[in-house]
Amino acid sequence: MQLILFLLLVSYSLKTGYCDWDLNLLIMNYLLGAFKPACNISITFTDGKNRKQVPIKKDNGQTVMNPLFQSQETISGKISIEPYQGKKVEHNGVKVELLGQIEMYFDRGNFYDFTSLVRELDVPGEIYERKTYPFEFSTVEMPHETYNGVNVRLRYVLKVTVTRGYGGSIVEYQDFVVRNYVPLPPINNSIKMEVGIEDCLHIEFEYNKSKYHLKDVILGKIYFLLVRIKIKNMDLEIRRRESTGAGANTHVETETLAKFELMDGAPVRGESIPVRVFLTPYDLTPTYKNINNKFSVKYYLNLVLVDEEDRRYFKQQEITLYRLKEETS
Repeated sequence: MQLILFLLLVSYSLKTGYCDWDLNLLIMNYLLGAFKPACNISITFTDGKNRKQVPIKKDNGQTVMNPLFQSQETISGKISIEPYQGKKVEHNGVKVELLGQIEMYFDRGNFYDFTSLVRELDVPGEIYERKTYPFEFSTVEMPHETYNGVNVRLRYVLKVTVTRGYGGSIVEYQDFVVRNYVPLPPINNSIKMEVGIEDCLHIEFEYNKSKYHLKDVILGKIYFLLVRIKIKNMDLEIRRRESTGAGANTHVETETLAKFELMDGAPVRGESIPVRVFLTPYDLTPTYKNINNKFSVKYYLNLVLVDEEDRRYFKQQEITLYRLKEETS
């Protein structure tokens, strides 16, 4: 009926050449209303107010707070659908999906679903007023953590769809964050390595372990066994290497997350330099190994020596990072 009235008004305006302010306003309001969704969809979690919230950066650069879950938790809540005033929502069914997705940034918009669960909420019909649907996904297996990298992201999302045959389906998304925790590793060997340039430089470095949790402290020592070149300074870097794709389509991005000056000035033979690095201040994730054959994330300690002629010498060592569950008092 509204569409017929709108067409009659436009036809009248075109035939007569007459169009006053009120008619213009009526046509504009109709056009604006035609492109608005027929209803508002809201998604709330059962324990949303008490659950820990963590910041996640969106595509537009804004940071939003999302609820935190871990694998094997039950995800439940309510979905409310409220038609806008004066409208009814005709639909072919309502459903909610829980999706775990991987998206490569060089292939934006194409998601690989590694987790996909669905609950049907309503049969075809009409919604005239606010309607609320409870939902529950019990003990959900969520093996991978939420990750936002340079070339890839892994996300978990609730997707509500009001299916309609005309005008397009109405879809609403609600992201949530997954982090998984592991116990202390039973074996955690120290790292000892020697590096040098024949007859010029011979150093030995030692780190107290090879696996660190995200709030850990890296302790170590660097020994100068032979020094015949003039070292100006020495730095230690924490590097993250993200690998995406496979074969010829592999993309590797390396970021330097932190840099520490260990020494300023020339060392002498027999000198030892202590290493003490706190990991807490930095935006680190656990080490991820070949997540669904899509991507990996590795971490390295990179020792850099610079001589008086600004020549640089490197030695890199991979370390493993893991997420240890925080103790609550």
